[in-house]
Amino acid sequence: MANTITTTDFNFPGQQSVYKGKVREVYALEGNVLVMVATDRLSAFDVVMPKGIPYKGQILNQIATKMMEATQDIVPNWLMGTPDPNVAIGHACEPFKVEMVIRGYLSGHAAREYKKGKRTLCGVPMPEKMKENDRFPEPIITPATKAEKGDHDEDIAREDILKKGIVGEEDYQILEEYTRALFQRGTEIAAQRGLLLVDTKYEFGKTKEGKIVLIDEIHTPDSSRYFYAEGYKERQDRGETQKQLSKEFVRQWLIQNGFQGLEGQTVPEMTDDYIQTVSERYIELYENIIGETFVKADLGNIQERIESNVLEYLNKS
Repeated sequence: MANTITTTDFNFPGQQSVYKGKVREVYALEGNVLVMVATDRLSAFDVVMPKGIPYKGQILNQIATKMMEATQDIVPNWLMGTPDPNVAIGHACEPFKVEMVIRGYLSGHAAREYKKGKRTLCGVPMPEKMKENDRFPEPIITPATKAEKGDHDEDIAREDILKKGIVGEEDYQILEEYTRALFQRGTEIAAQRGLLLVDTKYEFGKTKEGKIVLIDEIHTPDSSRYFYAEGYKERQDRGETQKQLSKEFVRQWLIQNGFQGLEGQTVPEMTDDYIQTVSERYIELYENIIGETFVKADLGNIQERIESNVLEYLNKS
C-alpha cells in the first residue's frame, strides 16, 4: 500500500492552537491565518475508519480549491493559497454552528427519512409519491447542527436555528442566499461534466471584519453526492439504482457489513485490496468532477513535504 497521512504534529511559526476534525487538521497562526491539512482519513457515519486512503486528502483539497476558485465571483471564501497538494491556507473565521445542507434530489439521508414515512425534513415539506432519487420540484435546504467531537450531526429547522439564537436572522438569510447560489453554480459545473449535483453541504464563517465567507470544503465527494446524467431518467423509470459519484459507496459497503455508526457496532476490517479500490474510486471521482487527469503527489515523505511547502509559503507572505 502507498503511504498515507492520517495524523500530523507540526509546529509552524506563530502557531497558537491546533484543531483536529474528522478529516482535516487546522493550525491557527498569528495574524488570523489558518493552515488546513487534508489528511487521508476516511469518515463515514461520523466515525473515522482505522486506515487511511492513499491520495484522498490531496483529492479533497484540490477539488475544494478548484471549486472555490470557480465560485469566488458569487460567494467570498476564506482561501488565500494552496502551497501543497494537501494544504489550504486562509483567513481565520468564527464558524457558524450549522451546516447548510441543500438537496436537489430525494437521496441519502432524505430518502432514508422518507422511507420511514416522514414527509417533512428540517421543517421543509417533501412531496408525496416520490421515489428514491427523484428530483425535488425545487432544491430544499435542510440544515444540520455541527456535532461536537464524537456526536452525530442533527437535523434542525430554520425556525429552531433562529429561536435558539444559533444564527441571527439577518446572517441566516445571507447563508441561505449563498447556499442557493453555490448550489446553482455547482449544478452548472456538474452539468458540463455530464453529472447531476444531487446534494451537498456548505459551511460558513465570519471574518474578524464581520464578513460572511465560505469555509472548509465545497463540492467534494465527501460533502456532495453526484449522479451521472446519462441514463438517469431511464434508471429512475426502471426503478434501478442510480450510478453515482460520492462517498455513498463506502457507506453502502459498511451497511452491508453491519455497520452504521450505531452503539455496539464494530467497524468491519478494510483489507489492503479494498482500500486500494476506495483510492481508485476517489481518483475516478476527481477526474469526473474536475474534468482533468489526476496527478499523484509524491508520497515518499508526506510530512516533510507538507512542512517544507508550508514554511516556504509563510516565509514569502
